[in-house]
Amino acid sequence: MPYAMEQPSSDQVRALLGRFFDPASIAGVTIAAGRASIAIEINPARAAELEKPRAEAEHAIAELPGIERVHVVLTAAKAAAPAAAPAAAPRAHAHPPQQPAKRPLDGVRHVIAVASGKGGVGKSTTAANLALALAGLGQKVGVLDADIYGPSQHRILGLKGKPEVTGNKMLQPMLAFGLKAMTIGLLVPEDQAMIWRGPMVQGALNQLMREVAWAPLDILVIDMPPGTGDAQLTISQQAPLSGAVVVSTPQDLALIDATRAVSMFKKVAIPILGVVENMSTYVCPNCGHEAHIFGHGGARDEAYRLGVDFLGEIPLHADIRRTSDEGRPIMLEQPDGPHAAAYRAIAERVLAKLEGGAGAKAPPRISIS
Repeated sequence: MPYAMEQPSSDQVRALLGRFFDPASIAGVTIAAGRASIAIEINPARAAELEKPRAEAEHAIAELPGIERVHVVLTAAKAAAPAAAPAAAPRAHAHPPQQPAKRPLDGVRHVIAVASGKGGVGKSTTAANLALALAGLGQKVGVLDADIYGPSQHRILGLKGKPEVTGNKMLQPMLAFGLKAMTIGLLVPEDQAMIWRGPMVQGALNQLMREVAWAPLDILVIDMPPGTGDAQLTISQQAPLSGAVVVSTPQDLALIDATRAVSMFKKVAIPILGVVENMSTYVCPNCGHEAHIFGHGGARDEAYRLGVDFLGEIPLHADIRRTSDEGRPIMLEQPDGPHAAAYRAIAERVLAKLEGGAGAKAPPRISIS
């Protein structure tokens, strides 16, 4: 049955934590679906001595009614720079922070990220329709909505209610049109702002990846948060990604951010499966006139410039927006239409690259000079 047991409030958990740590060091407390995630800011030099109270606090919180699983993490407090020391110049090629070694997800063959350098380019709609297209190709597919601050997959896939908790205290993914799906949007009220610091986001993402009963899956599609920050690095460096799909509009400003996304994945040694140009062309439903509202072909040109594959174009069309808003994506609403065909062609190229088949490369570009 869905998780319904009454849970302690964050104030109750903070009061309990006060027995083990200075209350001022409690960076964040989040409780959802029987899971508690707590971040404690400490001086890194005291990490060893504070490990015991960390474990004791974790055990004490686990004893509270309504709590099924607890993660208490120690995170380094930001120390102020010495007054006499000059500010260090930013390093253009600084290495990303070290993360624990990647572990495979049990029962999942491939994990792919659908990413964008910025929001508003249709990444989540692309992720959902790509997942449905892959399922239509005979794959067992799951969707993980990793956009902690702005989850949307529960809306796009028409999901409601709370996920169940299995006998081994794993979250059971929700089912949507043959897909397994999980999103923080199912665990917290839609009107609740996610005011979480970095360690809280990292803990939540790890729970969504590691504490959900995904198996068996051929492909897990991760709808990434927009941008190239801490959350993106957490997924890139901890999830066993087989590759990434980068979504952009043809607009120059969007392409700048898409280039940053490609660069981030390359720096953490994640293969780029290819680039998708979303909102590529607008065709008037009344007169058939074709307009390039955001430009056209920019993502294709940028993909070739970066030396990565171009996967295809998705048009700007009211039906794609409408079906996503209504919780029944275009792949289901109009499976034989031209928009579904565009997503299906992209899915075929992605699957070919994952399996190493003959269709792994996007079609060659013909250049006339």
